[in-house]
Order: sequence, then C-alpha cells, then structure tokens
Amino acid sequence: MFPQHALYESIGTPKNGYSGAMATLDVYNFAYLKTPEVSAAMVRVSNYVDERRIGLNDIQAGWAIDPFTYGDSKTHFFVSWTTDFYNKTGCFNLECEGFVPVNDAPVTPGDVLDPANNQTKITFKIFKDKNDGDWWLYFGYDINNLKRAGFWPKNIFNRMEDHATHVQWEGFTNAYKGHSSPPMGNGRWPGKMSATIQNVLYVGTDGQSYDPPVWPIGLEVYVTNTRCYQVSIVENNMFYYGGPGGCKHDWLNKY
Repeated sequence: MFPQHALYESIGTPKNGYSGAMATLDVYNFAYLKTPEVSAAMVRVSNYVDERRIGLNDIQAGWAIDPFTYGDSKTHFFVSWTTDFYNKTGCFNLECEGFVPVNDAPVTPGDVLDPANNQTKITFKIFKDKNDGDWWLYFGYDINNLKRAGFWPKNIFNRMEDHATHVQWEGFTNAYKGHSSPPMGNGRWPGKMSATIQNVLYVGTDGQSYDPPVWPIGLEVYVTNTRCYQVSIVENNMFYYGGPGGCKHDWLNKY
C-alpha cells in the first residue's frame, strides 16, 4: 500500500504526557473511489518510544471513504486501536474487542456520514477520564452538544494506560503502489474553499479543552508529498488541508 499524510503533530511531550485531543472535521464524499483507494481525516492519540514506532499504542477516530473495508464508497465514521503498530493487536470499529459503545450513543463506529443530509461537520474528543482512567470518545454534530459514544478500556493498552506521548490531526489517503493516490479533504489545495480541521485542541482528564502549548512544545507539520497535498498554517486553532492527489510511489518528500 502507498499511504499519504498531511498533518500537524505535537512536538515534544509534557512531563505528564497528553491526556487527549479534539477536532471538528469537515465531512466529504468521493463516491467514485474504488478498492483499494482510501481518503480520510482523523485524530490520533498515541504512545511510542521512537520514530520506528515499535510497540505503538494508538487510538484513531475520524471519517473514511474505504470501499475495501465497507463495501461501498460512502463516508463512514471510524475508530481504531492497537498496542503493537497493528501487527497482532487492535482493529477498526467493532471488528474485535476493544472499543466499547455505550447505550444511546450519537454514533456507532462504521456508521455512514451523509454530507448531503446536513452531516457536513463532526466534532469529537478523545481523552483519558480522570474518574475511571479509560479513554473516552465524545461525538456530536454540534460542538456544544457532544455526547458519550464509547470508550477504550485502559487495560487493553500496555504503554497508554496513563498518558499519550503524541497527538496528530491528519488528512490521509492510501492506494496500491503504482496507482495514483486519491483526493484528500475535498480535493482542493488549502485555502478558503478547501477542507478544514478546526478546534485543534488538547483535552485534559477533566474533559476540558485547551490550546496547544507554544514552542518548544507545540505543533509541527508533516506532509509526505507536497506535489499532491498540502496544509496551511494553524490560526485560531484551525488549518486548511488537502489536495487533488495523483501521487505515484516515486514522488516522496517531507517538510
């Protein structure tokens, strides 16, 4: 496979680590995507030692168009988790034990999101609750009305029982090597008409959000291929991202 990323990630780790993050994502659909193409946007909360990410503990939540996984080209809400870089542990949605939905949840992992039916934005936050220590997911179509959707029990993790070391806000695409990568976001270059990730915030164990710290513990940008995807600067806790795609495996760069 040939993954492409355009994201902001945390720099450095505070003394007590990170306890969560949130975001508001624009929701889009590319109904023409076919297996094995993927276009997605997400938040990741992780714990790992070095860039090899051996023993990666990871939580993800966001939306994805993934015909291979879902059997259609609709936009779905997804969650995932692992404790070993998706080698032997973890899964997406409810394919294995891990994420525990709650009664009356506003969304279930795998549910279809329909931008044509006023589901044009989703807001969610992931955080380690100080009361039970589990990693909770809150979700809503209105940032002022987030509700519990479920949780990842703390005991399924071996590095992230207490805190995370990294957070990412990310646009993502995937395709087979040799195939052109699909559009990211809404397929436009970052700007007033492109996709956004808003409310780029950390979340404390009390569920309250706060701004990313300033340098040297702040945010840095990572883009695998600026010929096909880019991101804007972060202003007012949001950034624009995306691009038309068309990357081939021999086009790689980072900044």
